[in-house]
Amino acid sequence: MLNFNIQPVKKELAAEINHKIDFKTKPAGALGDLEQIALKVSMIQETLSPELTKPHLVVFAADHGIAQSGVSKYPQEVTYQMVLNFVQGGAAINVFSRQHGISLKVVDAGVKGDFNGMPAVIDQKIAHGTENFAEQPAMTLEQAELALLKGAELVAQIAESGCNVIGFGEMGIANTSSAAVIMHKVMGIPLDGCVGRGTGLSDEQLDGKIKILQHAVEKYTVSSPMEVLRTFGGFEIAQMTGAMLKAAEMKMIILIDGFIATSALLIAQALVHEVRDYCLFCHQSDESGHRLMLDYLNAQPILKLNMRLGEGTGAALAYPIIQSAVNFLNEMASFESAGVSNSTP
Repeated sequence: MLNFNIQPVKKELAAEINHKIDFKTKPAGALGDLEQIALKVSMIQETLSPELTKPHLVVFAADHGIAQSGVSKYPQEVTYQMVLNFVQGGAAINVFSRQHGISLKVVDAGVKGDFNGMPAVIDQKIAHGTENFAEQPAMTLEQAELALLKGAELVAQIAESGCNVIGFGEMGIANTSSAAVIMHKVMGIPLDGCVGRGTGLSDEQLDGKIKILQHAVEKYTVSSPMEVLRTFGGFEIAQMTGAMLKAAEMKMIILIDGFIATSALLIAQALVHEVRDYCLFCHQSDESGHRLMLDYLNAQPILKLNMRLGEGTGAALAYPIIQSAVNFLNEMASFESAGVSNSTP
């Protein structure tokens, strides 16, 4: 098992950072949540003058054996087809990443098809999809550990380029099923409160999905985070988990996307609690269980746009707001520098 040396974020500078925020030319608290974002970024970077450099989004793609049990509205080959769409620049995440100057990397963590050395796809394939966890564990413990390692190694490489802010997205037909079961096992709440419509299931299809997953869960007695991950997870979720842990170890700002990405964080936090200190929660997904995940993590999302696309789109859309928080802290005048009278005590 990999060991990650993640230090808790230091609180020593909090008073100085808050003083700097409060003495900008505005009423105290007038910039609302932007002030909390500025505080968080500054504390992670241990500075009164934070900066965001070379932002990256990494989209991990993989297939899930549980798709064979009929839990998704879309056929499994859509995972492969969407990776090609990412490569061709036609997906929502491509549009938003281009708009906001975010470098986008696409990773084959375990897609059923092959990309034949396509240079725009980073080959980190563990296998051609997981096993169907309705019948057997999704992956071996060795595969799960390898996935953590590959995710971590990729983040280390990206950090070497000068990146200090990174988000993670995913693509994988049926991965809402894995995420829902991970949520159920980590948070200890009934499964039917975790399972959502995914790619747009009808009421009847949703009921069927819940029954399939309930039957699958009852086959296993697992409790440790790695056992939960290897029994029910996906290769993209496992690689995201390793990536988040490494990013926290390197004191990077982690942009948390929606339901699937947050399921990876649930595993990451269960492994090393301090990873939570480095996370900004970018949006609240419209997938029904995500609000409960955020509550469990005591997290306030930056955006709520009723999206449930995945791909890291929520992280990309929240990024310019995070930039604005950093910019006001660094560039906005103080009462003293602007010669503006402050309020009376």
